[in-house]
Amino acid sequence: MIAPPLSAPVTTGQDARNRAIILVLLIAAFVVVLNETIMNVALPTLINEFRVTAGVAQWLTTAFMLTMAVIIPITGFLMQRLSSRTVFFLAMGTFTVGTLLAAIAPTFGVLLLARVVQAVGTAIMIPLLFTTVMTLIPAERRGAVMGSISIVIAVAPALGPTVSGLILQSMSWRFMFVFVLPFAVAALIYGARTLVNFSDPRRLSLDVVSLPLSAVGFGGLVYALSRLGESPAGLSDPLVGIPLALSVLSLLLFVWRQQVLQRRDMPLLDLRALRYPMFTLGVVLIMLLAIVFFGGAILLPLYLQEVRGLSTLQTGLLVLPGGVLMGVLAPTIGRVYDRHGPAVLATPGAILLTLSLWSFSRITAETGTPVLLALHLVMNVGLALTFTPLFTAATSPLPARLYSHGSAIMNTFQQVAGAAGTALLITVMTGQTTRALAEGIALPLARAEGVRAAFGMATGTALVLTLLVAFMRRVSSPDGADGDTASVHAGH
Repeated sequence: MIAPPLSAPVTTGQDARNRAIILVLLIAAFVVVLNETIMNVALPTLINEFRVTAGVAQWLTTAFMLTMAVIIPITGFLMQRLSSRTVFFLAMGTFTVGTLLAAIAPTFGVLLLARVVQAVGTAIMIPLLFTTVMTLIPAERRGAVMGSISIVIAVAPALGPTVSGLILQSMSWRFMFVFVLPFAVAALIYGARTLVNFSDPRRLSLDVVSLPLSAVGFGGLVYALSRLGESPAGLSDPLVGIPLALSVLSLLLFVWRQQVLQRRDMPLLDLRALRYPMFTLGVVLIMLLAIVFFGGAILLPLYLQEVRGLSTLQTGLLVLPGGVLMGVLAPTIGRVYDRHGPAVLATPGAILLTLSLWSFSRITAETGTPVLLALHLVMNVGLALTFTPLFTAATSPLPARLYSHGSAIMNTFQQVAGAAGTALLITVMTGQTTRALAEGIALPLARAEGVRAAFGMATGTALVLTLLVAFMRRVSSPDGADGDTASVHAGH
């Protein structure tokens, strides 16, 4: 990426162009993230439609996660090798094709393939959005824009189950994808008219050794962790232990290979970003946040449906206000970050998160719906206060040449931590539920005990987050922070 001298002024025209570019990417990201959660409540319908088992149907979610884990690590390379406009069309074009294929899928196998194709587009789009913000927006204004990204991350996943619940009440599951398709096409057309190149591609070669090592390493890890949450045998299950061992070996070889390639300045994923202490701390904190976020996003719906007997639509409507509240708070939180840095936001946010999760660990089968809604709102306020400051402060120390790789590292580890958190909390919940059933407790009450135990584990994770978040600081980039950003020339 080539930038003018650091003293070059950012013109009004460049500002308008940068805002237009980020708006295109925000719209596209909203569409792909909405799609990610839209399948969550549709699995029972698909099991009946295609006459498959629950374990087979679950692959619609597992395959999506696996594809994300395999593709995200190579996005750092893609964004340096291809122009920004090309990467956008690769992401949204792939996603749109996958969505169309899903809408017309005649068999379960075709639907599964369509979800994989959608996941490829999603895996490219999210790091592209983060990298673009880091590249085009000066450091002193980056928090406000990251706040806008938080709207996408918060509101779109919350809308997904509600939208699909409404659709499935009266229409075929295919209309979930028919609903998403026009938005994907509109984002493509809007991008074609608005998006300009803002990066200069480099002539890089794709390392044929790193690619399979990355795929087996990150993909195997996510698969093993996903299986761990479902398998009663735990690590002794060959479908958990073998992929886990292969992934660890592959990751060790991958790290060694990247160190070799760094000396030639051609790594697939540049791990030199981890030499910046504040970035590394930020990655750890984002991983802890992902464990809490992804785990909590599964535990509460399980409790509402299996203990309280709510329908999928009622569950979606109950969790929707929390996501909307996060979206409403996000721009203000971003502006406060720009003025005061991460500590004044992230520390209270982590405390609220810990207190709300601890309160969830005390709920019973009779806890009132208003109490559950209030706790969920408090938890989402904590998430909103924590995510934007942590992500923005973590990426601020990186020099421009590491933006795309830093974004890929952050998103990859967030994906792995989400899978780990889900597996850990589901394992705790299942174990406690089994013990309660063995003691003669009725299933709904036993499930409530399991959910409480899992929320207790999530509380411990949030407490570690609270202790570490106090060390997070906003640090300037060594090459000028503001400089390599908004003043980058538009490309072709």
